[in-house]
Amino acid sequence: MLGVVKKVLLWDYPRASWQYDVIVIAIVAFVFATPRSFFRDQPRVPYSSQIAVLPASDGRNVFWINPELVASFPANLSEAGRLQHVNEELQRRTGKKHDITYLEPIFDSEQEIRGYMAVARK
Repeated sequence: MLGVVKKVLLWDYPRASWQYDVIVIAIVAFVFATPRSFFRDQPRVPYSSQIAVLPASDGRNVFWINPELVASFPANLSEAGRLQHVNEELQRRTGKKHDITYLEPIFDSEQEIRGYMAVARK
């Protein structure tokens, strides 16, 4: 019995043998038959997850904004215009008026924008 377990774990069966085929079928069945909730994988909700409130210790409100939302603003906006659009979007989504003081882009290691941090006065 221990020899069989060792061969399965080390994938020690030759290709095209029935044991190899059974292992492949078991893996494919696991991938397709396992419910999404098992992996805690949820589909991305397009608009509700574009803005997230982050904790701040200094009494200000901090928001994470997905880059797709900022990219949907008109391209020829000034910095003040972008802040105004962010303020309007936050008010529309949260129902509260916010005064965004600055919008900081967050880059990944390849220098691509991963999101924006928006800081608002309380």
